[in-house]
Amino acid sequence: MSNSEGRMAGRIALVTGVGSGIGKGIALRYAAEGAQVVAVDIAEQAAQATAAASAEAGAPFAAVLTCDLTDTAQVRRLVEQVAADFGRVDTLVNAGAIQPHMASTAEMDYETQFRPTIVGEIDLVFILCHEIWPLLRASGHASVINFASVNSFRGSRAMGMVAHTAGKGAILSMSRQLAIDGGLDQIRVNTIAPGLIQTDATRAAGAAGGDLGNAIVARTLLGRLGEPDDIAMCALWLGSDESSWVTGANVSIDGGVTAA
Repeated sequence: MSNSEGRMAGRIALVTGVGSGIGKGIALRYAAEGAQVVAVDIAEQAAQATAAASAEAGAPFAAVLTCDLTDTAQVRRLVEQVAADFGRVDTLVNAGAIQPHMASTAEMDYETQFRPTIVGEIDLVFILCHEIWPLLRASGHASVINFASVNSFRGSRAMGMVAHTAGKGAILSMSRQLAIDGGLDQIRVNTIAPGLIQTDATRAAGAAGGDLGNAIVARTLLGRLGEPDDIAMCALWLGSDESSWVTGANVSIDGGVTAA
């Protein structure tokens, strides 16, 4: 149930990628902790399904909006609507994702595979941050959470990851610079770097529950894959005033993969 005295009470939180996986888990957790959740996804049906689940649990979202976050015009319309309806954003979670192109270095085409993946990964974060910055400034105590990856720090033994790992590495570096830019405006910017999380997408790709997932579990100190709520609990801390002196930081949540 929604908690008027919860850890996110009084905060307006815009969460992208709410239709599934990590974004869904964070949106549900935020709503349960009292946030006014503005839920965004490119897939309207999936977003509405998440909203229905939250409402059924007694924590309805404040709004459900559809947007292609790589389209500047659509993002501007989204921000205009949020500005008109709420006037500010206290917490921004950039959990939206694209489907990266996967191919080996030798086989990957630059124009149709590598460049669209790199640009797509970065655009998902930068365009929304750029357009919504005045609403974050209006908060006076805003928090932005972006998503890097364990592959921002180490390569993957899975073939075909060259573009995806490069994009996630870029998000990590960009987030540090965004934290510098946001300091004077009291806009905190941090990243979470998840390991392999059990979601519909990873299961469909065979990464969770398949040979790759089993290999990753074997290298994970805690002996299991992550769950969306493992990430949501960290996002709850970073998105609230509990982490009011934390900015420019990264939290790796990977069961110990990067430590091993």
